[in-house]
Amino acid sequence: MEIIPVIDLKGGQVVHAQRGERDSYRPVRSQLCRGSEPVDVVAGLLTVHPFATLYIADLDAIQARGNSVASIRQIRQSFPALRLWVDNGLADPVACRDWLAQGLGDLVLGSEAQRDRAILHALSDGDARCHLILSLDYKDDRFLGPPDLLSAASLWPDRIIVMTLSRVGSRGGPDLDLLRRWREDAPAKKIFAAGGVRGGEDLLALADCGTSGVLVATALHERRIGRAEIAAVDSDAA
Repeated sequence: MEIIPVIDLKGGQVVHAQRGERDSYRPVRSQLCRGSEPVDVVAGLLTVHPFATLYIADLDAIQARGNSVASIRQIRQSFPALRLWVDNGLADPVACRDWLAQGLGDLVLGSEAQRDRAILHALSDGDARCHLILSLDYKDDRFLGPPDLLSAASLWPDRIIVMTLSRVGSRGGPDLDLLRRWREDAPAKKIFAAGGVRGGEDLLALADCGTSGVLVATALHERRIGRAEIAAVDSDAA
């Protein structure tokens, strides 16, 4: 199971995401680094483990208040071996293709930003499809997005994030029942969990669910997940 650290970018800083209440996010205070400059935070995360992938939520773009492309470019230049998954709220196929053409990383399509399943049709060709991740976003047990997206599994890319926004930064534990449901309903897809992970026991529980990976932020910054906990679920790290 792959552990994927997460950074949320807002106003040029990494902020601490909590329960999806984005207007209340404040600069992150981490035990891994000083300050909240994006490159410094990523460098701090990489002291824990040589992560292969970094998830970036561009909150400015998601909320239509600008974007964090300059910070993302800086991260790409500073850590060229790191794969980037970027959620920037795009819902237009042309804009998605234009963004992918920049070569900054793979693109996360958040369900909360989509209007219908048409974008999956438009991006179904091989080159674009292999650089997409679909995030099924939930908040307070409610799916955020067009209902027809849930019935379009044949159009989904291979990687699916089950994002429980109300559990992000909550230390409330992952929604194992929801993850098990999607593991059963989409057996051919790689399922990645996001939201609520507290420590090593949650990682083991997610691995038992057949989860391919998990997105983590707070537990890394608070040192509740470290080398030993990662090695317990990732044979490449052992």
